[in-house]
Amino acid sequence: MPNLDIQSLPKVSLHDHLDGGLRPQTIIELAAEIGHELPADNAKDLRQWFLESCDSGSLERYLETFVHTCAVMQTKEGLIRVAREFALDLAADGVIYGEVRYAPEQHLEKGLTLEEVVEYVEEGLSQGRAEVSANGGYLVTGQLITAMRQNNNAQEVAELAVAYRDRGVVGFDYAGPEAGFSPSRHAEVFAWLNEQLMPVTLHAGEGAGRESIKDAIVDGRTLRLGHGVRIIEDIFVDAEDENQKALGDIAAWVLDRGIALELSPSSNLQTGALPDIEQPQISDHPFDILYGLGFNVTVNTDNRLMSGTTLTRELELLSETFGYDLDDLELFQLNAANAGFMDMDIRAEIIERISDAFEAAK
Repeated sequence: MPNLDIQSLPKVSLHDHLDGGLRPQTIIELAAEIGHELPADNAKDLRQWFLESCDSGSLERYLETFVHTCAVMQTKEGLIRVAREFALDLAADGVIYGEVRYAPEQHLEKGLTLEEVVEYVEEGLSQGRAEVSANGGYLVTGQLITAMRQNNNAQEVAELAVAYRDRGVVGFDYAGPEAGFSPSRHAEVFAWLNEQLMPVTLHAGEGAGRESIKDAIVDGRTLRLGHGVRIIEDIFVDAEDENQKALGDIAAWVLDRGIALELSPSSNLQTGALPDIEQPQISDHPFDILYGLGFNVTVNTDNRLMSGTTLTRELELLSETFGYDLDDLELFQLNAANAGFMDMDIRAEIIERISDAFEAAK
């Protein structure tokens, strides 16, 4: 598809972290206001520092970079600005529906309350949406409120998400180190969320393998898998015929029930989510295998700053590597739209916009 303008086509983003999508110049300006020292003093060098630091193949080192982004997101002004620009950058990339995830507990160092964090983020997103609309564009956003696996305040964060469900929040997320921090630690929280009919997505199958995915389904009651790329470890290839594949019980469950995989190709390579491959390339990513087997695959950025990417770039990389055409790209967007946590009327509008635009491009 050499002449196709993917950026102009409507897209859906399900896995995109607020604190992973800042503009480098914004970080520099906000850091100067609060006296936070950065590893570089200009936007070009700072952007490069993030890319190099995140390209280590280690999830732990990748997560260390968030010290700098979170540092400038501790005030009302900082949160509003970051969220507003986040929305504008989504729209500039052709995203018409974006779920924005972040952990409010990571933004309390300057005295903000959890409630204020959610409200200021929504204020910024609202400003961004209004600007997009004023310029003739279309953008819907929804917050995913994240609890951290390693902490013990999941119930408080869950209650926060439910309290703001009609004020910008569309779901609950669970992130952090997978190994040693099973969602079974907070099984009662997920049961409570289920009782409240609050949609849940869990990070799983990124830093750990098939058992982490099973825990997310059984104890976390997840509707989607944040990444889920290591579901490939429960798919077995015939040594004599690589086209013959057998699914383990977990992979079969995910496939049969259409549980959406929030795959983020570039990020998955950076964080070591393909542990058996040294210096993996996009061609090593199991996206195409999963797609070919019928899994409910979606394409995401995870952290646009850390991966130096956009949703357009991720789709271009996949298309160039696996030969996907317009029909494939449309299906990835429809998969994401159907897996999103938006209201049904908004979903219908999103799907119609996707179908009309892709049909016109064919």
